[in-house]
Amino acid sequence: MEKLVIRNIGQILSGKLEEPIFDGDCMIAIDGKIHEWGYAKDLDCEGATVEVDAHGVTLAPGLIDSHIHPVVGDYTPRQQQLHWIDSTLHGGVTTLISAGEVHMPGRPKDIVGLKAMAIASQRWYENFRPSGMKVHAGAPVIEQGMVEQDFKDMADAGVKLLGEVGLGTVKDGKTAKEMVGWARKYGMQSTIHTGGPSIPGSGLIDADMVIETDTDVIGHINGGHSALPDDQIICLCESCKAAFEIVHNGNERAAVLTINTARELGKLDQVILGTDGPAGSGVQPLGILRMIAMLSAFGNVPAAEAFCFGSGNTARQRALDTGLIEKGYCADFVLLDQAQHAPGKTMLESVELGNLPGVGMTIIDGVITSERSRNTPPAQSLPERVTTTS
Repeated sequence: MEKLVIRNIGQILSGKLEEPIFDGDCMIAIDGKIHEWGYAKDLDCEGATVEVDAHGVTLAPGLIDSHIHPVVGDYTPRQQQLHWIDSTLHGGVTTLISAGEVHMPGRPKDIVGLKAMAIASQRWYENFRPSGMKVHAGAPVIEQGMVEQDFKDMADAGVKLLGEVGLGTVKDGKTAKEMVGWARKYGMQSTIHTGGPSIPGSGLIDADMVIETDTDVIGHINGGHSALPDDQIICLCESCKAAFEIVHNGNERAAVLTINTARELGKLDQVILGTDGPAGSGVQPLGILRMIAMLSAFGNVPAAEAFCFGSGNTARQRALDTGLIEKGYCADFVLLDQAQHAPGKTMLESVELGNLPGVGMTIIDGVITSERSRNTPPAQSLPERVTTTS
């Protein structure tokens, strides 16, 4: 039995909008799953195989990037960059979700080829986890001529996602809606490109097509890169039950409009976060933290709630077993503290002022995967691995 005990936690962020901060100073995980949390005096902390002294920092669920474009391994030809996934881990993210492997050189667009690539992409990230990161990949871009059996074949082979609708040759809402329905029938989640074109071959996807297509996620509702007009964004928030995905590589003003509209409608639970990288804008290892700070500061969202946008909201919208402090969920955590010399009396208040926190440690499935971040500003306090026993 592998037992992780994290002591002396300053506060526990839950990932749950309805109760974003939990009481307690201790977290226990057994065999990679959350077992219990609370105050150490009330818990069975004996027999730890790994013990961490948090030194008063905040523990949060590992962050989730709901919108990435991976290719293979920890390399992206889009920016000719190695180890971008490892850098993202140093930004507190422990789970990545593909919106399509669209930057693969020579990406096949024939139906046999695109199915083969989707299955291969799903497999190679299942078999290889860069720096321990969980990468949900294998997200085919739908093309004209696909039939229901194609979606069943992919689902039977383990493919669980669709790439952004609109990046392929399917441009009309009627055809897209039919294919999204087939995908949903076989347990595959769908995302649609929203806004102006991002790469050659993509096009404008307006609010009418988003509503007609009825995907599970409104991909980059704030544009990737160009946003829709304000009235269309408001219309989507009013009309849709899908997740409102706000991305780093989008329009910041439209992001704040989305947050304000979602709040007014009582739909903040539908807000999730992504980076939409690697892309022309580059790779954003701190993109999810930057979105949390930006939306908290400019959207007037308490920081503890803003963290939920990048963790528990995504977990619930995408039916994941991570991103929430919940018994039996994966022991995926990020330990954070206020950045040195940053304004604010606490880490959360500093984030509400638009500042990034410092990441001191990430843990995936109960295993320490990184310690002091090489990318965030240095934290005031750092957690410490106390002991490891066999």
